[in-house]
Amino acid sequence: MSDTPYIFDVAGAANFEQLVIENSFHKPVLVDFWAEWCAPCKALMPLLAQIAEGYRGELLLAKVDCDAQQDIVARFGIRSLPTVVLFKNGQPVDGFAGAQPESAIRAMLQPHVAEPPAPQADLLQSAQTLFTDGRIADAEYQLKQLLGEDNQNAAALILYARCLAERGELGEAQTVLDAVPGDEHKQALAGARAQLAFLRQAADLPEVASLKTRLAQNPEDDEAVYQLAVQQLARQQHEAALEGLLRLFVRNRNYADGLPHKTLLQVFELLGNDHPLVTAYRRKLYQAIY
Repeated sequence: MSDTPYIFDVAGAANFEQLVIENSFHKPVLVDFWAEWCAPCKALMPLLAQIAEGYRGELLLAKVDCDAQQDIVARFGIRSLPTVVLFKNGQPVDGFAGAQPESAIRAMLQPHVAEPPAPQADLLQSAQTLFTDGRIADAEYQLKQLLGEDNQNAAALILYARCLAERGELGEAQTVLDAVPGDEHKQALAGARAQLAFLRQAADLPEVASLKTRLAQNPEDDEAVYQLAVQQLARQQHEAALEGLLRLFVRNRNYADGLPHKTLLQVFELLGNDHPLVTAYRRKLYQAIY
């Protein structure tokens, strides 16, 4: 018996009815007819197992020892080994005799078997890419799939909260962030909290056009510079915000009890240490301080 639930040995006709015929109404079942004395069978078996495991439940693999299951062999007229038969909806629909390369086996399966679900790591990476590209709804859809399988996935919860925040669901985003387990993703969590704080701040500030008008009239209006930077952060215009905050820090580092410096550090948390903007502006900030 295999360690995976997708692969099993058939033990008798009644067992075949249950494991192959009945299961095939729900998922395609690949039946491997083999024998201990058959060298090609032994070469083919691990390849079939690898393929079945790769489908992660979208394909089942049943192994029939032909020496032990003569009734089943006679029922299906198996005359050479190895023989592999694909069952769907209670009936054989395709198959092959003799050892086959992996490409041929996959080509045979392709019309009958659904593509396996993406691994969680792939889903998370895909959602992150979608979020970065501004496709918030698509990212959120993938994250819901992932969290449906594992609602304790901290990285997925953090990114899901950021999606909610971008849609204006600030209270729900806060609830999700508060539920993130453990402290493995401290930096990402801090970044998500920073994003949420910027969005909340921006909601109570003057509009961008109004702030730009004030700055056109008085470029040294520190309050307008800071508030515009927050509005830009809320809109993910990170480079413009960082440039404004740095200029404000250089001109008036004590503005509002050192708020430009504190906010720059929050933006660094938001973007992460590996972001090129963080590398560049961390260096500029260091030069401004020293």
